Amino acid sequence: MKLYTIGYEGQPQAEVIGRLKDAGVQVLADVRAVAASRRAGFSKTLLAGSLAESGIEYVHLRGVGTPKAGREAARAGRRDELHAIYGAHMQEPAFQLDFERLRQTARDRPTAILCFCGDHAKCHRGILSARLEAEDGSETVNL
Repeated sequence: MKLYTIGYEGQPQAEVIGRLKDAGVQVLADVRAVAASRRAGFSKTLLAGSLAESGIEYVHLRGVGTPKAGREAARAGRRDELHAIYGAHMQEPAFQLDFERLRQTARDRPTAILCFCGDHAKCHRGILSARLEAEDGSETVNL
């Protein structure tokens, strides 16, 4: 199984959706804790509508999003701190439930996980995809 990841930092909505379509993605799993954005077209309702018009299903998995302290650590470039905060968050029931939803969705259909960060290695998308690789043998493709 392939799992795609994509960040929208510095990208217009049309380009992100185009990359998803080109890859054959059928489901976009929004893994932001807060599905709001100052970037045009990336707030939950607008993004879901645009994806639907392109034939891509949208699902928001808030539980696997990064807690505020983790987002602050990521913005400041404190990767070790992000990993520690997110590691603790991964033990919480809300995370466990949404992670299982992500796992099942990715097994069923080509799925991409989305958040803001342009570099998956600097955010929780990399942590999520690494866990799915280790536990399910998935292959990660960073778009």
